[in-house]
Amino acid sequence: MTEAARDQNPTGRPAEGDEPPLAAASTKEPMVVITGVNKHFGDLHVLRDIDLTVGRGEVVVVLGPSGSGKSTLCRTINRLEAYESGSITIDGKTLPDEGKALAQLRADVGMVFQSFNLFAHKTILENVTLGPMKVRKKSKAEAEAKARELLARVGVTTQADKYPAQLSGGQQQRVAIARSLAMEPKVMLFDEPTSALDPEMVNEVLDVMTSLARSGMTMIVVTHEMGFARRAADRVVFMADGEIVEVATPATFFTSPRSNRAKDFLGKILSH
Repeated sequence: MTEAARDQNPTGRPAEGDEPPLAAASTKEPMVVITGVNKHFGDLHVLRDIDLTVGRGEVVVVLGPSGSGKSTLCRTINRLEAYESGSITIDGKTLPDEGKALAQLRADVGMVFQSFNLFAHKTILENVTLGPMKVRKKSKAEAEAKARELLARVGVTTQADKYPAQLSGGQQQRVAIARSLAMEPKVMLFDEPTSALDPEMVNEVLDVMTSLARSGMTMIVVTHEMGFARRAADRVVFMADGEIVEVATPATFFTSPRSNRAKDFLGKILSH
């Protein structure tokens, strides 16, 4: 990229016209490496030989029809779901099976779910400071200072002393993002973070996620929000029937998908 082009595009990400036709591999230093991962639920083969590398600072959006394995893939990355074969590494370290090593590695992987999973009996500030104090051994003063900074970043700074039930769904999800960021994770996983929200609250959460993407956070996002995928993703991963069918830049995927499954999916989604 030329210096003039960099001035116009300070993120360093390719402009739509610059994007290569295929983007199956990240050119960045690997942060998450998934190799040959298989997972069954009984007789159902939900992940089939998954290979995917996500680079440091990269935003990968995972799309696909219901039942394609998207959420299961997301949950295997911090072993909320076990898998039978293959390997997953985070920043060069293999994901342990269990024990303290797994807890340590999980602390480096933030996760935001469909449901907000906030502690109902704790204030917003307490929700955000609990992990840093218990796991990262931060002092209360240090944890609270960081928490207030993060609550301001996600736009809920005035809600610090309230309880989750006093906040809207969009506010609670933004708190959940702040709580994950408080652990200073190396990678953030989002599993359908807006699917439980009323439509008018979706954009306030997507705006926070877009800002986070632009800040250089490594992100893997399972979502049905096509606008976010177009706007924020470096690459789109399309899954169907437990397999990665297609990997491309957003511009390529949305304008000229290669597989019939992706064409069919986009035809149904974008026609509404």
